[in-house]
Amino acid sequence: MPRSHLSAGFSLIELMVVVAIVAILAAIAMPQYQTYVARSQATAALAEIKPGEIAYETLINQGTITGAFYNNVGNLGLDAETQRCSITAQVPVAGAGSVSCVLKGSPAIQGKELVLNRDTAGQWSCNTNLDANYAPASCTPH
Repeated sequence: MPRSHLSAGFSLIELMVVVAIVAILAAIAMPQYQTYVARSQATAALAEIKPGEIAYETLINQGTITGAFYNNVGNLGLDAETQRCSITAQVPVAGAGSVSCVLKGSPAIQGKELVLNRDTAGQWSCNTNLDANYAPASCTPH
């Protein structure tokens, strides 16, 4: 009586093909994932300093012109150190000044800076020395 041979499981070749396909997909996806993480960290850092604009405007409108008051970012409702930033503010000159963040996180953004600048007309702008790939949409790389 002939015995029927039932196949149970995968052959070594089939497993090696699957592993190779997974490795190729990982090699393609990993750089894109790292870019996504760096960009999201930069955007989160911008969100951490953005409330400083409103506090800054409030102080200017109240007539607070003492530079030391602005140098203490706590007076702007911000923490000097956060998970994503080391935050500083500059003394206003005729209403102009800035709130800046030295970034922490991914090696692609580590040590780079996001700066919210206020001009004498009261207009705010965002500048950064980040690569354009990592810069938040509202910030202009320079």
